Amino acid sequence: MPIKMKELPKGERPYEKLEQYGAEYLTNAELLAIIIKSGTKEETAVGLAQKVLKLNTQKEDNLRFLMNLTLEEITKIKGIGKVKAIQLKAICELAKRINAVSSYKEKQILCPKDIAEILMEKMQFEKQEILKVAILNNKNKLIRIKDIAIGGGNFVSTTIKSILNEAVKIEANKIILIHNHPTGDPTPSKQDIEFTKNVKKASEILGIQLLDHVVIGDGRYVSIFSVMQKL
Repeated sequence: MPIKMKELPKGERPYEKLEQYGAEYLTNAELLAIIIKSGTKEETAVGLAQKVLKLNTQKEDNLRFLMNLTLEEITKIKGIGKVKAIQLKAICELAKRINAVSSYKEKQILCPKDIAEILMEKMQFEKQEILKVAILNNKNKLIRIKDIAIGGGNFVSTTIKSILNEAVKIEANKIILIHNHPTGDPTPSKQDIEFTKNVKKASEILGIQLLDHVVIGDGRYVSIFSVMQKL
């Protein structure tokens, strides 16, 4: 019969351990146990948390896999119902939002890495392709980032008009395109490159400078302009 949480020494109970030593001293299972909150007659909260961690089928030894777990996958674990599963998903979303840089305005963008760092944490976990446009002022400082299209790589021609309209509205003359590849591989497709060329041509007519088109994958990014230079 498993040991109940209250039967553990106080220094080994997740709640008391966090209070006494700080969150950084807890294991992943102990942190998850606090979120799960309670166990069952057969399993402690830590035991349930360890079962959640075993759902990690990725090669990387980190917690990113939690972002991609569905409610159905989590509730397959005996002792974790819908409420506990929802709590775990809510924490994952909070983590994404905390990691996202919200105070990006006025940040100067000097290279593809600068814009990738702002959007990487959120976009790398998206399950659909999302095309964004970053609008900059004459000093390459960010004014805003706007979602343009969601749901597919073959962005329709009307999207080009939408992209340029965002810049025209505020009389900005510099933009950067950003989109993600849910597969995790940021290698641009032929369609990505062709689309970038078309946007570049259309933007030049309006006196708007397309500085780059950055593709975001799982922890990686690729500048389409860099790829185009090698073609």
